[in-house]
Amino acid sequence: MTDLDAGAGGAPDTAEAPSVPGIRILAQFIRDLSFENPRAPESLRGGTAQPQIDLGVEMNARGRDDGFYEVDLKLSAKASREDGAVFVVELLYGGVFQIAGVDAEDMEPVLLIECPRYLFPFARKIIADVTSDGGYPPFLLDPIDFAGVYQARKAQADQQVGHA
Repeated sequence: MTDLDAGAGGAPDTAEAPSVPGIRILAQFIRDLSFENPRAPESLRGGTAQPQIDLGVEMNARGRDDGFYEVDLKLSAKASREDGAVFVVELLYGGVFQIAGVDAEDMEPVLLIECPRYLFPFARKIIADVTSDGGYPPFLLDPIDFAGVYQARKAQADQQVGHA
C-alpha cells in the first residue's frame, strides 16, 4: 500500500479531499488449531479410495475498544472414507485490522468479505502444512467466494427473522 499526499492530485485547496477507503492488517495469528489423525498409520497406506471431504467456513468480526477490528476465519475439513474419519483439521485464524474511509452501512461486508480474503492465503497454507505434517499430501483448499458465503448467510438470517 502506498501513502498518497491528499493535496497532490491537483484538487483545489478549498475542496475537502474525499476519504479513501483503506484496510490495513495490523496482526495475524492462530487462535486455535486442531489436527486429528485417528486411524494413523493404517490410513496413510496408499491404494485406498480417495476420501470424501466436508468443508466448513465461518467468519466473525467485532470492534475493539482501541478502534480496530478483530476478524476470525474458521476453516474446517473432515476427510472420511466408508470406514470412518481419515483426518479432521480445524483452524481458527484471526487478524486485527485498521479500517478507514468506510461508511457504517458498508462496514459489515468489508469485515466479513474483504478481511477474510486477506486472511485466507495464510490460513490455507497452515492447513496444507499441518496435513502434510500428518503424513498426507498437502490439502490445498480451493479459493473461497467470501461474498457468496456472506450473501448466503445473510439470506438465511433474513429468512429466519421472517419466520420468527
